[in-house]
Amino acid sequence: MRNATELLVQYATYHRDRRNIATHFIGVPLIVFAVGVLLARPVSPLGAWPVTPAGLALGLAAAWYLTRGLASLGVATTAATALLVLLGHWVSAHHGTAGWLAWGVGGFVVGWLIQFVGHYYEGRKPAFVDDLVGLLVGPMFVTAEALFALGWNRPLAQEIERRAGPTGYRDLHYAAAVGR
Repeated sequence: MRNATELLVQYATYHRDRRNIATHFIGVPLIVFAVGVLLARPVSPLGAWPVTPAGLALGLAAAWYLTRGLASLGVATTAATALLVLLGHWVSAHHGTAGWLAWGVGGFVVGWLIQFVGHYYEGRKPAFVDDLVGLLVGPMFVTAEALFALGWNRPLAQEIERRAGPTGYRDLHYAAAVGR
């Protein structure tokens, strides 16, 4: 079981172009929201609380985030993910089947298109291609990057940069000239 630092460093090695990181601030939340929409059905009553596949997935993801050894990041990632899933439930509850599918599938496809635009700038495939855990690390990475921008845990941000390298902008003209 890798800790948050190891996971973030590995994920960061696939995300050093600032344009790619910026696309992740849109694409990752949109994908999480869309999954929340799609998994908001069916709803099974369990006492006073309705149970959905999204709720179960959120519970498992929260348990994973909270056991990566960095409680503050686990709580923040769980809260951000829960907010997106709750918004997905709200959208699902207020639309018929066609609207539910349009929001869910449409958000999922658009989110991934945005991600792939970012990885074009990066010049690398998405991290999950090499390690499926990257699908869980994505929301944690975006949350950490947002928190770093607010001044949280500067030593962790520095350690990630030390091990993954600095962020910057990949020269697309040079990459095209040399075939990369």
